[in-house]
Amino acid sequence: MQNDLKTSRREFLKNSTAAAVGIGALGAPVIKPVLGANDKIRMGFIGVGNRGTQLLHSFVENKDVDLVALCDVYEPFTLRDPSKLDPIFVEKLGKRLPALGEKFGKYDRYSDFRKLLERKDIDAVCIATPDHWHSIQMIEACEAGKDVYVEKPLTIALKEGRRMVDAAERTGQIVQVGLNRRGSTLYQQMVKLVQGGKLGKITTARASRISNMYPKGIGNEKPADPPKDLDWDMWLGPREYRPFQYNIMPYFFRWWKSYSSQMGNWGVHYFDVMRWMMGERAPVAVTAIGGKYALTDDRTIPDTTEVIFEFASGAIMTFSIYEASGGRVIQKGEVELRGTKGTLYTTDNNYTIVPSKAGQFQDWDELVEETDQDISVPEDITSKLIRNFLDCVKSKAEPWCPLEEGHRSTSFAHIANISLEVGGRLEWDAEKEQFINNDKANELLDYEYRSPWKKA
Repeated sequence: MQNDLKTSRREFLKNSTAAAVGIGALGAPVIKPVLGANDKIRMGFIGVGNRGTQLLHSFVENKDVDLVALCDVYEPFTLRDPSKLDPIFVEKLGKRLPALGEKFGKYDRYSDFRKLLERKDIDAVCIATPDHWHSIQMIEACEAGKDVYVEKPLTIALKEGRRMVDAAERTGQIVQVGLNRRGSTLYQQMVKLVQGGKLGKITTARASRISNMYPKGIGNEKPADPPKDLDWDMWLGPREYRPFQYNIMPYFFRWWKSYSSQMGNWGVHYFDVMRWMMGERAPVAVTAIGGKYALTDDRTIPDTTEVIFEFASGAIMTFSIYEASGGRVIQKGEVELRGTKGTLYTTDNNYTIVPSKAGQFQDWDELVEETDQDISVPEDITSKLIRNFLDCVKSKAEPWCPLEEGHRSTSFAHIANISLEVGGRLEWDAEKEQFINNDKANELLDYEYRSPWKKA
């Protein structure tokens, strides 16, 4: 009953336009959560390595944030002491390691996130751990009464995302997913422009990730003893046990399918904005091809991949990963949408619309005007998304990238990876969130957690 009341109240506030400014329906004041002194939001940070440090800095720039605690399984990250970093990490990663050395004042340090979540004086947490930790940590944070900003990609397995959505709805907590292009003013404009018919009927969307890592890739390493100030068992968490290697963490985990993938790491950004602009929730089919064609490093994901998503509306979305070659895939920008009237090229800070030319047997002139649009001052879209989250913690309004949206976008990455693994075109049932008539593919939608970790 308690959870039902909390969820109902959250839905009431979320659906009230005035809730975002602190006024509820019929002019009644919204009851805000109990925060720290002067309405400050008391924050804990779980995972403060490369991306976690970037988010930490963006959060503490806001005057209504109090830093209470940092948590990481690698002690130098919570100490913020660069002199304690393992020299092999420094040699291999360079600027991919956080600079450290900041002075944040007084805060507490933890190596076990569960101890941080026990704190009654923490209102919200930021989760920027490797992908395989997000589900467990977000669900436990919600159950501990914390609002959550969780970094992308949301999950390492598709069914984790649905469990996360259920947990957020059950507890009534605010959850923002760090798909930062949701904070872009131009992408917000593009959604209205494209769905308003500016480009005509969209038939194709395209994006790519290009980073020529030939010939070294992430290198080849033998198992080694982990640094003494790293809790390697805790880093592995629910995944199967394996010996430590210096090209697994930090940062390198993106190239190991047990912990992440480039389809998830980079692809989810583009899946999110393309489906957002097109007004699509999920595909009806996916086909992915690729492999480890040129690199001989330890990675367990391909260096080259092409994936095609098909939509019931009559459109396709393609995404390419080229980590063994270079050169542009599209003319300009990072995303291309092709419509019957024109083609859109867009980034966070600018877009161009190129009118289509009449093809065979057609006698029309341009159907849309050529357009070039830039915002006057480049935006820090991550900081904008964080500011939106903080505002929503106070107002209980729905954030720009709510959990359901983050889950749906991340699902594109998961079904692409599964298509690549089982081979061939797979049909997808978005309502049941399972493949149609392919048991082998459906088995890859989830995995068994290593003891003592359990699913919600």
